[in-house]
Amino acid sequence: MSIYEYEVPGMDGEPIAMSAYRGKVLLIVNTASRCGYARQFAGLQRLYDAYRGQGFELLGIPCNQFNAKEPEDGEAIRAYCEGAFGAAFPLAAKADAVGEAAHPLFVYLTGRAPFQGFDATAESGRWMRDFLRTKHPGLYAGDGIKWNFTKFLIGRDGEVAGRFETPEEPETLAPAVEALLARRRDMFDADGETGK
Repeated sequence: MSIYEYEVPGMDGEPIAMSAYRGKVLLIVNTASRCGYARQFAGLQRLYDAYRGQGFELLGIPCNQFNAKEPEDGEAIRAYCEGAFGAAFPLAAKADAVGEAAHPLFVYLTGRAPFQGFDATAESGRWMRDFLRTKHPGLYAGDGIKWNFTKFLIGRDGEVAGRFETPEEPETLAPAVEALLARRRDMFDADGETGK
């Protein structure tokens, strides 16, 4: 099974099939426009602008589960993100990232890329670790998404190639994106399977 088996609701009510990203490098991010980390929208847009022409795509999936930092719905989210951060990359409809109602795509992603902890060598990683342990120990436990702006990088084959936690700024993903983009597209047939 790969990511291509899933779809998410679009802001316009139409489903977004992950199979539409077949053969692309894709970054999936659970976003929240009123979160303190919302500054990352600008960095995500820069990443999108830098690599989009090379086969890179980005999909934000808004979520209101982490301190209720995505209070809006639909086009109000998009308008705010564009106005406040200049973020014009695609956004899906709001969806749950954790818990019993978590979207199956997030369940799949966290199953393929378990939580490896925060970077304790960085102040931001230590702060996030301590914040969650103290204020949200239930979220800190297990492999689920810990907070807004968890990033999942998907290779051209539809497999999860990396998970980057909230404190990791989008710019730090550039080497991983470049490495995946360097894999020749013609290595994959029309179904995204490795060619023989």
